[in-house]
Amino acid sequence: MSGAGFPRIRVSGDAGERSRRYGELARQQILITRRGYERAFAAKGVDWARATAQARAYMPAIERHLPGLLDEIRGIAEGSGLAFEEILTINCRSEILHAATVAKAGRIIGECTSFALEPDRTASGETVLGQNWDWLEFLSDATILLEVEREDGPNYATLVEAGLLAKMILTESGLAIGINTLATSLDGTADRVPFHFVIRSLADSPHIAGALERVAGVPRAASGNYILANADGAVLNFETSPGGPRNVTPQIATTGAVVHANHFVDPVPGGHDLAPLAMADSFVRFGRMTRRVARAEDRLSDEDLRAALADHAEWPNSVCCHPDPAGGPDERWTTIASVVMHPARRALAFTVGPPCENAWHEIDYRELLA
Repeated sequence: MSGAGFPRIRVSGDAGERSRRYGELARQQILITRRGYERAFAAKGVDWARATAQARAYMPAIERHLPGLLDEIRGIAEGSGLAFEEILTINCRSEILHAATVAKAGRIIGECTSFALEPDRTASGETVLGQNWDWLEFLSDATILLEVEREDGPNYATLVEAGLLAKMILTESGLAIGINTLATSLDGTADRVPFHFVIRSLADSPHIAGALERVAGVPRAASGNYILANADGAVLNFETSPGGPRNVTPQIATTGAVVHANHFVDPVPGGHDLAPLAMADSFVRFGRMTRRVARAEDRLSDEDLRAALADHAEWPNSVCCHPDPAGGPDERWTTIASVVMHPARRALAFTVGPPCENAWHEIDYRELLA
C-alpha cells in the first residue's frame, strides 16, 4: 500500500505470516537499514562481525522473556532474504551504538523530544501525544508505516525504520506510545532484553497500566523513556534504566501534560545519568518544550503543537533537528519524522523530515484500529 509520505505496508496473519510479508514488502527499505547500520557501527569502531556477536548475547534473555518476538525476527529475515542474525542485529542497534559511544565518552547519536497532553489541555478536548524522532539521516529512505492486522492481540500501526519490530505506536486499544533514548552508567549488560523488543511488546497491552507492567516485568538491557496516552484521557510517562521494576520511575501529568527529552528528570536508581556528557542539548530541548506545551496557559491546538515541534532554539540540535555540517556522513542525524497522534479518533499525523520545512500528512486509522 502506498500514499503520501512514508510507504505504508499492511500485513496480517499469525506472527510468522505477517512478519514474512513485512520482510517481502519492505525488502528495499530493510536493505538500506542493514547497510546503513553497518556503516554507522563502523564509524563507532564496531565491525559487523562484532556487532552480530553482541546481538547474539541478548538471545537468552529474549528467549526467556519475549520468545514470540523471535518468530517475528525470523519472519522478517525470511521475507527480506537476509539472515536471522542480520535482522536481530539491527534490532539491537541501540545497545550496540550506545555501548560503543559510552566506552569512548562520546556523543550519543540522535535525540528525541516528546509530549503528551490530557483532554483539558487541548483545543480538541482529546488526549494528544507528539514526538520528533531524530535519528541517523540515512533512515529518511528506510522509514515505513507498518500496519498490522492480527488475531493474537490488538491491531496496531507503527512508524518505524524498516526491519525493526516497532517504534512510535498507535493501537486498536486506543493507546499511543512514544519513546526517548536515555543513557546511564548502568547500560551495557548483555543478558537482558533489548530496547526495541520492549517497545514492540507494548503493542500487546490493552491499556497504560498493562504497558507499565510489561516494561517493569522484563529485565531491560538499555535505558529508555516511554510516554503514553490513551483514548480515555489518561497520560503517563515512565523513565527506565537497565534492570527490573526498581529501575522504573513513573511520572504523572500533574499539570495535565508531560514532556520528555533525552535526560532523566528523576534520579537514576543505582546509577547516574550520562546526558550531561552524551546528550547535553536535551536540557535545552526539554526546557523549550516545557515552556511551549506544559506551561501554556491556553488550550493547545494541533497548529500550536506542530509549531512547538518546529522550535529551532539551539539549532541544529534543536527540537526540530537538522544535520550538523561538521558531522561525518554516517553520524549526522536529523528529524526523520514529526508525529502527532490522537488516540480517541485513531488518527496519526506526521511529516517526512523536519516539520519546519515539510508538509503534514494525516491518516485516519479507524478502519484498522476501530
